[in-house]
Amino acid sequence: MDSLTKKILAGDKRSIGRAISSAEDGSPGVTDLLKEIFAHTGKGLVIGITGAPGAGKSTLVDRLAAYYRASNERVGIIAVDPSSPFTGGALLGDRIRMQNMATDPGIFIRSMASRGHLGGLARATTDAVAILDAAGYNKVIIETVGVGQDEVDVVKTADVTVVVLVPGMGDGVQAMKAGIMEIGDVFAINKADRDGVLRTERELEMLLSISERPDGWTPPIVKTVATDGSGTEALAGAIGDYQGFIASHIEQADGKRARIAEHRIIDLLRERLLQTAMATSLSKEELREMAGSVAERRRDPYSVVDEIIGRLGIRP
Repeated sequence: MDSLTKKILAGDKRSIGRAISSAEDGSPGVTDLLKEIFAHTGKGLVIGITGAPGAGKSTLVDRLAAYYRASNERVGIIAVDPSSPFTGGALLGDRIRMQNMATDPGIFIRSMASRGHLGGLARATTDAVAILDAAGYNKVIIETVGVGQDEVDVVKTADVTVVVLVPGMGDGVQAMKAGIMEIGDVFAINKADRDGVLRTERELEMLLSISERPDGWTPPIVKTVATDGSGTEALAGAIGDYQGFIASHIEQADGKRARIAEHRIIDLLRERLLQTAMATSLSKEELREMAGSVAERRRDPYSVVDEIIGRLGIRP
């Protein structure tokens, strides 16, 4: 793992890919690797791109990455895709919408299957971000899966969250339902050459006017047309403005980093406790037997969970 760590820190793409695969699979020793590289993280800007299916997120990510590359910045892209019901792999694993960037030596693109993980991210997304950050990528862009209204987990990982909307899709109502107004640091109205863009912009402005943020930041609204690159510079500028705002408000910056760290600790704790319970205190046969007793109403699920926790030596 020592040699792999050195190769990652040197930016070796093969080693980066191997490390991300290990994180996805939960391979032995990957935790030690992540511990080693953690001290080298925190230098890159993590940008989360979220929005409804068909909003043009992939094309927008492609344009944004090209813009950063023009400034000679290294860009890592993590695209979370729906899982294949047959293989469990990412349905768009070939990144068909990012072919222009795939051969650029300064860009690393990785598709990750959500594998049933809710919140718009894959289970190992945060680990992949840490690996790319440690490898020296100045910008790490996360594109969420885009399958519904629960894609708010990106705020637990990203420094800047960009919400992509499209005219004519009832976005104002959807934004209120999904709680997106709380997580969006920048709003991009993509496909702005369509009819209805002004109405969508007015709806957003109205919603932003009644949802004051505790940090005092007013999220900008940027109109883009990802297919021809229009608005990409303005979007990058808005992301930079928020980065500058956070940098000039030290308390809020520290608070945001602390919240992201808190979410990460809780997620890891939840995952580790479940793994420990399944590995040491509960066999698959026992789980099926308990599930059967609950289904038949002979036991209640709360008592079953208390019993499992008790086996770990923890008092409920």
